[in-house]
Amino acid sequence: MRHPIMAALLCAALAHAPAPAQDGGHLTAPIAPPLIRVAPEELPVRLESASVVVEPGAGVARTTIDMVFGNPNARVLEGNLQFPLRPGQQVVGFALDIDGRMRDAVPVEKTRGRQVFEEIQRRGIDPGLLEQTEGDFFRLRVYPFPAGGSRRVRVTLLEPLTRDGAGRAATVPLQFAAGLDSLHLSVLGRDRPELVGLMRDRAMTTGRDGIHRLRLERSAFRPQRGVTLRFPAATAPATRLQVHDGDTWFLAEIPVGDTAPPRTPPARIGLLWDSSASGLRRAHDLEFALLDAYFEAAGDARVELIRLRDTAEVAGAFEIADGDWRALRRALEDTVYDGASNPGGWTPDPAIGEYLLFGDGLFNYGAQPFPTLGGAQRLFAIHAGSAGDSVRLAALAAANRGSSIALEDSGGLAAAEAALLRAPPRLVSMDGVGAVDLVAESMVARDGFLRIAGRLTEPAARLRLRLSRGGRVEPVEVRIGDAPHGGLAAMQWARFSLAALRADPGRNRAAIAAIGRRFGVVTPETSLLVLEDVADYVRYRIQPPAALRDAFERLQATASAEHRQGRQARLDAVAAAWAERTDWWQRAFPKEAPREAPMRALGDADAEVAEGAAVATAAIARDEAAREASARPLAQASAPPPAPVGAAPEPATLDRAHPTGSRPQQAVSAPGASPAAPAATIALQPWRPDSPYARRLRQAAAADLYAMYLDERARQPQGTAFHLDVADLLFERGQPGLALRVLSNLAEMDLDNRHVLRVLGYRLMQADRADLALPVLERVLAMGAEEPQSYRDLALAYAATGQRQQAVEALYQVVEGEWDGRFQDIEQTALAELNAIVATAPEPLDTDRFDPRLLRNLPLDLRVVLGWDSDNSDMDLWVTDPNGEKAYYGNRLTRQGGRMSRDFTGGYGPEEFALRDAKPGTYRVEANFFGDRQQLVAGATTLQLWLSTGFGTPAQRDRKVTLRLAERAETVLVGEFEVAPSPARQRHR
Repeated sequence: MRHPIMAALLCAALAHAPAPAQDGGHLTAPIAPPLIRVAPEELPVRLESASVVVEPGAGVARTTIDMVFGNPNARVLEGNLQFPLRPGQQVVGFALDIDGRMRDAVPVEKTRGRQVFEEIQRRGIDPGLLEQTEGDFFRLRVYPFPAGGSRRVRVTLLEPLTRDGAGRAATVPLQFAAGLDSLHLSVLGRDRPELVGLMRDRAMTTGRDGIHRLRLERSAFRPQRGVTLRFPAATAPATRLQVHDGDTWFLAEIPVGDTAPPRTPPARIGLLWDSSASGLRRAHDLEFALLDAYFEAAGDARVELIRLRDTAEVAGAFEIADGDWRALRRALEDTVYDGASNPGGWTPDPAIGEYLLFGDGLFNYGAQPFPTLGGAQRLFAIHAGSAGDSVRLAALAAANRGSSIALEDSGGLAAAEAALLRAPPRLVSMDGVGAVDLVAESMVARDGFLRIAGRLTEPAARLRLRLSRGGRVEPVEVRIGDAPHGGLAAMQWARFSLAALRADPGRNRAAIAAIGRRFGVVTPETSLLVLEDVADYVRYRIQPPAALRDAFERLQATASAEHRQGRQARLDAVAAAWAERTDWWQRAFPKEAPREAPMRALGDADAEVAEGAAVATAAIARDEAAREASARPLAQASAPPPAPVGAAPEPATLDRAHPTGSRPQQAVSAPGASPAAPAATIALQPWRPDSPYARRLRQAAAADLYAMYLDERARQPQGTAFHLDVADLLFERGQPGLALRVLSNLAEMDLDNRHVLRVLGYRLMQADRADLALPVLERVLAMGAEEPQSYRDLALAYAATGQRQQAVEALYQVVEGEWDGRFQDIEQTALAELNAIVATAPEPLDTDRFDPRLLRNLPLDLRVVLGWDSDNSDMDLWVTDPNGEKAYYGNRLTRQGGRMSRDFTGGYGPEEFALRDAKPGTYRVEANFFGDRQQLVAGATTLQLWLSTGFGTPAQRDRKVTLRLAERAETVLVGEFEVAPSPARQRHR
């Protein structure tokens, strides 16, 4: 049995330690937590040995960290290590030991990598995955750490060198090495580096192979400070070449001097203040210190403040007189940090000269991009303190003629002030002769250098630059063709290009993924994956590392033919199941009550005892019951068939609904309904949490509710439950704006967790804000394209926003996709929804590519669909009809024709109840938590139920409700359909 490891931040291992103390000293970094944390009953996984290799060149350094971990426990473990990187760093390599040899990872689409890793892991085979989660955060997953054994992991980073006195420096992170007796450090290259800081008295030795080496003993270094290596600074342009993927790439570092005259800020300034929940983590003291210097230099100015959270809020204008900005500071100090981070929703004022953006760059909400500033405006993006998305901030600033400023601690204030209030040399334009695809790391010189990368088309290539310096524009020409070869140029071109594309990652998703795949780097769209068996590379259609190519190609031809045959077989099976559903829809079922009801009413005491016994039945017996039920014939009585397929029955209508945990909604009647038509009502049972905070908030006056929420927030555990409950109360009290803000906090939680985002999307749909749910569910699909529910959820949001063609395309992806066996028969639910959308669309939709066997609308009087957010969990839908008969997994077809879909025991659902011709009376809808095999999101499973009348007709009316179940065997009453008699229908029968 494997046990997941909750890892500490590998920031210790790969970056984010402050610069080591120089002669003047810096802030001391905190002692690093254990590299890997495990459950209390487990022994820690130990780092047994490590080595570091640094290769500098052309202003950058490639650092390779080799680590061997030992598992002293008697059980197999999975390693799950999460870590942030410093600004400018890029992961460019990952390798894992397979059968005693290191195997390099290969690039793969991010969602595909996660899917493959989890599928193979379930088979107990060795996979490894390195992925970017959000912003500067990365995650390394390794399986297995064998019981009593060890694994070797190698990670390679690329980052620019920084100025350090008269030289250029690279800081080697060593927090991961705390506890090791010794550590080996090697440096490649011609120049032997100088050690800086506490280790300046030690010297490296140079071997006959030209490699500089240093053995670090435990007593010789402080892991939390790392080791800083100083290299000589270049005084002339330096170029590196690299052949990669059939092309020759170059990286040129061009010294332009560090003269940066002071500048005066404009008279009109825009201040963009990220006021989302993550803003609480920023170092506001450092931000205020920087603004002190900025407004002192500005003198007199007018500042317009805009707060950015789930929606942009114009917070007014503030006059700055002789550098006095106390009123603005008080407004910033009073900021309430709450909600998600939306970059859009505001319009630049052309009268403003420059904008200052203070935030972490983790924009995670809304569909609107960051606005483009006017041609005469520029943007400075300041990131103080906590880790975020430094690449996104830098890209936004570069796209708007400004620069980004990273302010990690007080030691960096002077450099931040200089970056904000001085005018360093700036690249105006660049052109190449014999060089194309040019991209600059930054248009503003950093530490007195510009770095440019590109691709050579002829050996005698040169760059022609125009440089703005000291108010003048001057030409600069650099020859780049005659340069040494190394291993850095191609990766730096990829890093520069990716950084530029991150200004609008949504629009540039395909380009980001293409660069990641071509150059084998980790991006928001691509991950690095290691597989053990060459057959798995073939099975998942992933190009293997070079050493496995021959074996891969031999197996691939056979696998391609089998894949085509499998796709057709899957489509045929879906068509056969849809034909079976059509047969059911065309049959007539008896509506009179049987002489002896198959089940007694749900309220009978002995019936409840029987149900409790059923819940306690073992899973294997339950599966047997499901198989027996599915083998029953779909008809229990014969009668003349109804009208041909496509002729809708008279739809039931909806008069009122009271959504669970949300504000009551007014009665809604179907258009064109008459007193003689059959009427159906949906009444949803109010569901309220019973926690102390929930009781306190319910007792609060509406005007005090949000303030009480803020007071409670700091005392509540991290998770979705608290925010969901508060949002429900705010909706109920008629404060939808604040409710949506509180709800949007889910986008800030547990970065890159599709389960939490799925809950957010469900709640936004329930709140009739499909426009806000749409980008959230697009992110869910990007994270979980291996799950058909991701396509279905997005399709329903498309339909709700009127994008019906996109909706049916997404639903057809569910129909024709190849899914894990846990999701069997979800195609039938998707087909019902696809055909309903096509049949009710105001304009014809394009269905030419769809299999014609599947295009048949089957309208229903009543329909209920249950879905949930936790994987490997088993929820059950129960519907009890007026006869007292319950449709559930063990009774999938009722006497009057109620049809229950197959039982979903492996995660997400949906389970669907369908009834074409509803008998008058009450239909009771319940949800039951049968069990789970995973740790649940926020300790509970969030369920979404969708109740419909007149499904698949123009009179369709829907009500959605979300609720939570936390304990096995817990059952909750969701609501009831009340179907009124219809004289016209009775005569028809």
